[in-house]
Amino acid sequence: MPDNRGVADDVLSISNLVKTYRRAGKEVRAVDGVALAVAPGEFVAVQGPSGCGKTTLLLVAGGLLRPDGGRVAVGGDDPYALSAEGRARFRAARIGFVFQQFHLVPYLSVLDNVLVPSLAEARPGAAARARGLVERFGLGPRADHRPGELSTGERQRVALARALLNEPRLILADEPTGNLDRASAAVVLDHLAEFAKADGAVLLVTHDPWAAQRATRQVRMETGRLVS
Repeated sequence: MPDNRGVADDVLSISNLVKTYRRAGKEVRAVDGVALAVAPGEFVAVQGPSGCGKTTLLLVAGGLLRPDGGRVAVGGDDPYALSAEGRARFRAARIGFVFQQFHLVPYLSVLDNVLVPSLAEARPGAAARARGLVERFGLGPRADHRPGELSTGERQRVALARALLNEPRLILADEPTGNLDRASAAVVLDHLAEFAKADGAVLLVTHDPWAAQRATRQVRMETGRLVS
């Protein structure tokens, strides 16, 4: 079902989005004509079973996977109109990513992991902001530790702090609570909700109804399409 709410000031707007893969010699539309808009202040959850296209939708929306058709706009701008290098800077400046598997750099400290986005988009005061985020997320005593020395909940908090370093308007979260116990998951969802309330926008993909209930709006995806 198309989402026709989109207006010019939506943080994320996607229209008629299509992404196709070939599997076992057959064409599979992982994303099939999806339209969705996320406005400032919204926390939107996309639910659906494994394999329904949720993660592909998130990757395309985040400028990580070029679509075969349709358009993506973040803050009104199309990341796919940029070169690969320009798109990397665009993502670092505009979008925060939080993944189920954390994707932390194993040989870097907590503080240096939080600073990673500054490598693509350098900003004055990044080091001070990183230290502030480490403290905000209760990781001060762990600032010099490596990811392998952290609990799963602590790793996800590092990933959240990293996502916020460059003060994006949009956070894209792919099953961010999938590896966490309920207490740690609640902390992550609280921070996502807080980000949205501060005029940010969050797009969460999850198969977990409990996590989706924290969103301000829920949609369902099945076989590449939004159905509700």
